[in-house]
Amino acid sequence: MKKLIPIQPWHPAAYDEADVYAIKALVAGKANEGQQQRAIGWIINTLCGTYDLSFRPDSDRDTVFAEGKRHVGMQIIKLTKLVIKQQ
Repeated sequence: MKKLIPIQPWHPAAYDEADVYAIKALVAGKANEGQQQRAIGWIINTLCGTYDLSFRPDSDRDTVFAEGKRHVGMQIIKLTKLVIKQQ
């Protein structure tokens, strides 16, 4: 069984070279479909920790910090689920 390493919410998010290229291409408006999906996936899952538990047992401030990051991810997810009425 893999041991979990505790990561503090303020630590920089893990990334690899492909994540960097995907984010750079997205910002430049030149990302292909795969890069777009990789970039938004990294933002939602890794950077924001959207689906992670934000509770930190040792510090309510750490919990609040983690919940702030998670909130950003939830706002992005919300926009992907909205139905916009055409007028």
